[in-house]
Amino acid sequence: TPDEEIGEGPDFFDVPGFGAKYAYTIDGGAANEIEFQNFNAAEAKIFIRGRSVHPGSAKGIMINALKVAAEFDAMLPPGEVPALTDGFQGFYHLMKCSGTVGSAELQYILRDHDEHAFNRRKNKIRGIADTLNRKYGAGTVTAEVREQYRNMAEIIRKHPFLIDLAKNAISDAGLTPAIVPIRGGTDGARLSFMGLPCPNLGTGGYNFHGESEFADVDGMECTVKTILNLMKAFAER
Repeated sequence: TPDEEIGEGPDFFDVPGFGAKYAYTIDGGAANEIEFQNFNAAEAKIFIRGRSVHPGSAKGIMINALKVAAEFDAMLPPGEVPALTDGFQGFYHLMKCSGTVGSAELQYILRDHDEHAFNRRKNKIRGIADTLNRKYGAGTVTAEVREQYRNMAEIIRKHPFLIDLAKNAISDAGLTPAIVPIRGGTDGARLSFMGLPCPNLGTGGYNFHGESEFADVDGMECTVKTILNLMKAFAER
């Protein structure tokens, strides 16, 4: 499916037409990994309306949208960014910053495994916008927050045999299975909430989304063995 990274890949996936009760995505890292705990995800777009006047006569009048944008970002927790978090820790990630004195735009992704912490992140974005509007005037900052996908653990935990079968399949492929959290998303998250419980398995790939991304042939071969073992296990159920 396309557009997996923004949670829109399964938009046109025909779950009833697919005809399966359960499935697995093959979209993970090391070949021994099983993933069913992904981030809750949202996108936040911040639009800032400044007031541009000649700098020589700007006292008490100018509102520099770029400075307001910098102020907005500085009001987020400095330690809650991708470079300083791992495991189940969530973050705010500034993806884009552009603008002029008159207008500016910030684009973030918000991620957290815990639903309550995820909601706090969304509210934090809205709260900063409210604070800056009180400081600079109503309408200076507009925050748009859009959810992208949710943590599929809520669904997969109702079907624990899917994880047990995956563990056995990986063991039979000669590897030691490891359950790891997904620090990202996968189509399986959306599909799980669409009625197709869908844990994620490793591919033998590493260092995704960077110049050093690669796939390990031995790992890929083990993934194929795991898939065949799973097919056999389901056929025998």
